[in-house]
Amino acid sequence: MTMREDVSTPRRTKEIIQRHGFSFKKSLGQNFLIDQNILGKIVDAAGLDPSKGALEIGPGIGALTEKLAQTAGHVTAVEIDQRLLPILEEVLEPYPNVHVIHGDVLKLDLQALFASEFIGCSGVSVVANLPYYVTTPILMNLLEAGLPLENIVVMIQKEVAERMAASPGGKEYGSLSIAVQYYSKPELVCTVPHSVFIPQPNVESAVIRLKVRSTPPVSVKDEAFFFEVVQASFAQRRKTISNNLKSRFFPGEGRERLESLLDDAGIVPSRRAETLSLEEFAELSNTLLAAGITK
Repeated sequence: MTMREDVSTPRRTKEIIQRHGFSFKKSLGQNFLIDQNILGKIVDAAGLDPSKGALEIGPGIGALTEKLAQTAGHVTAVEIDQRLLPILEEVLEPYPNVHVIHGDVLKLDLQALFASEFIGCSGVSVVANLPYYVTTPILMNLLEAGLPLENIVVMIQKEVAERMAASPGGKEYGSLSIAVQYYSKPELVCTVPHSVFIPQPNVESAVIRLKVRSTPPVSVKDEAFFFEVVQASFAQRRKTISNNLKSRFFPGEGRERLESLLDDAGIVPSRRAETLSLEEFAELSNTLLAAGITK
C-alpha cells in the first residue's frame, strides 16, 4: 500500500471536500473531525484489535473509518447521506476490511446487521462521531437492542456526555443518566475543542465510552415500568419525589398510600429525584409494582 496523507488532516479534508464539490447539510449535523490526536483517543478507547469488529455511524468522508480500518479486523460504516458514498469509496479503497452501508441507523434491523457483518469477530464496538441532534435516540436504540456489544465510544455534545456520566445529587443527573447507567458504565474520555472540526460546531464536544453491561446492575421486575417511574420522578425537577409520583400514579387519591409505599422502599417523600440512586429507583419501581400500581 502506498503511503497517503491521512484523511483527517485539514489540508486533505479540504481538498476532498472541494474536489467533490461537497456542501455541508446542517440538517444532518455534519461536522468533520480534523485532529489525528482526538481520532487516536477515540480508537484507543474502543479497545480494538484485528480479531474485533467496529460499527461506525455517520462516517462522513472517512477520517475515523480510516483509523478503525487500520486497527480492527472488520469495519461496517452506516452513512445516511448518499452524496458521501463516492467519497467514501475513493478514500477507503485501500481497505478491503471496510463495508459501507447506505442507510439510516435508526431504521436498520441492527440484530440482522450484526449477524451478517461481524461473523467471526471476538467482539464488536460502536465507534462514531455522532450527529448531535440524534445522539440520544441512536445511543438508546443501540443500548436497548440487546446487541453483543463491548463498548460504545462516541463523540457527542459535552453537556449530554456529562449528563450520561453524572452521579446522583447534581443538576446534570437525570433520567438519561439512569437509562445509560442501567445498560452501561459511562466514562468521559476527553473534551474536544470547537477548532478540530470543519465546520466548527456551536457547542462543546466530548468523547464518552459506554462499557456495555452483560446484565443490568439492579434487578427490576418490569423494565418498562421502571423507566416510567424514573421519567415520572423527574417530570418537574423542582418538585419532590412524592409530588411527581402523586401526579402520575395517584392523581385522584390522598397522599397516605403513596407515602406508605415510599416508606416501604426506604425513600423519604420530601427527597427530589436527582438524589436517588439507580438502586433506589429499582427498589421504588419494584415496590410500586408489588402494590399493584401499574401504567
